[in-house]
Amino acid sequence: MTISTGLRERKKAETRRAVHRAALSLVAEHGFDCVTVEAIADVANISRRTFFNYFADKADAVMYGEEERFRRLTAAVRARPAGETGWRALRESTVELFDELGEPDREWVLRSRLSRSHPSLLARRIAAMGPMERNMAQAIAERDDDPGLRPRVLAAAYFSAVRVANLVWLEEGESRSLKDLTLAAIDELDRPSPV
Repeated sequence: MTISTGLRERKKAETRRAVHRAALSLVAEHGFDCVTVEAIADVANISRRTFFNYFADKADAVMYGEEERFRRLTAAVRARPAGETGWRALRESTVELFDELGEPDREWVLRSRLSRSHPSLLARRIAAMGPMERNMAQAIAERDDDPGLRPRVLAAAYFSAVRVANLVWLEEGESRSLKDLTLAAIDELDRPSPV
């Protein structure tokens, strides 16, 4: 039972990634407004109905990879050793995720550029940030045994630092390591202000 369940889940994950890649490729080539769900389904070699088993709409399919990355980050924060503060667990999980996934691939860069240039994708990205931020705040709160305001502020500050690092990285033509820029931005939040 476990083997077949594992295989089924892997196949679902592969299909989800294939649909995501098809959506991203088509949108990059033709523009978001010119791509239909039908076209994405055709390229991914699935039916339109199957598409909707995986994604709510084409914006969801295009933005999938970024949200998956933050889900993995939240899981990594929860898996860090006991005794680490929420902020330390978040920073160390960021390092682990970059070490595991490496610098962003062309797909990630394309998704980032598309989401900043198309209103529908930007709106989708902004809408997705709320739940991701809440999940991260909960993970921090669990570690710090603090149901108050601090975990929410830390999560919001973290996502802001990551967003700024991404913007700088793209503006600079990807000339520096995104990992280094992200860690530098996060560390700015932990640095005392000059007097």
